[in-house]
Amino acid sequence: MLAKRIIPCLDVKDGRVVKGVNFVNLRDAGDPVELAALYDREGADEIVFLDISASNEGRATMIEVVRQTAGEIAIPFTVGGGISQVDDMKRILRAGADKIGINTAAVLNPQLISDGARRFGSQCIVVAVDAKFNPEWGEWEVYTHGGRKASGIKALEWVKEAESRGAGEILLTSMDADGTKDGFDLPLTREVSRSVTIPVIASGGAGKPDDFYEVFTEGLADAALAATIFHYKEIAVPDLKRDLKSRGVEIR
Repeated sequence: MLAKRIIPCLDVKDGRVVKGVNFVNLRDAGDPVELAALYDREGADEIVFLDISASNEGRATMIEVVRQTAGEIAIPFTVGGGISQVDDMKRILRAGADKIGINTAAVLNPQLISDGARRFGSQCIVVAVDAKFNPEWGEWEVYTHGGRKASGIKALEWVKEAESRGAGEILLTSMDADGTKDGFDLPLTREVSRSVTIPVIASGGAGKPDDFYEVFTEGLADAALAATIFHYKEIAVPDLKRDLKSRGVEIR
């Protein structure tokens, strides 16, 4: 069994880290380069950067942030947001990222997954999925454009297609749980994890160590991502890892 990974997430807007609840009400959480370096020192397994300012200025800012961060950390990091073509991937990887996260662009053009995997390898391609429960369907729907647009696509079908096209990982965010600190969405995470053979990173809802234990054991996640609790020092990465190890979870 592969060791479970703990991944802090940095939502970057105009060069600063921000965090909200259910994708809205953003507040400042610090400098991305400093935070990434701190998490590296604390023993985080990876870092995820999500550029949530989709403007050209935001993209230019992000390239510089990636470049600066690459010089400060030794752990892998994934960068997503505003990446809509293979050339965008190349620029971000050249700036020092290890993996590329694609979301809206992949839904609008699934061939982007195939093209990216062929060019850079599946290990570089992380398909991010923002999912929300659709009561009419009785299952989860994929949302795009930062959670603003319903796609009409079923999440379980989409993750299977993403895997078949060459995605190396799924970064799964529950919009229902995002920022609530009430725990990860276990039913969603479990169903997605059972639907694919590639690693699933659970995101949305972390509030306490128990939540991580549950998403690994009941949700079957391979990694767990969180933002608020790490940025505002509610849980420190080393303490979380010690807690999980003491409960028999294999941690790096």
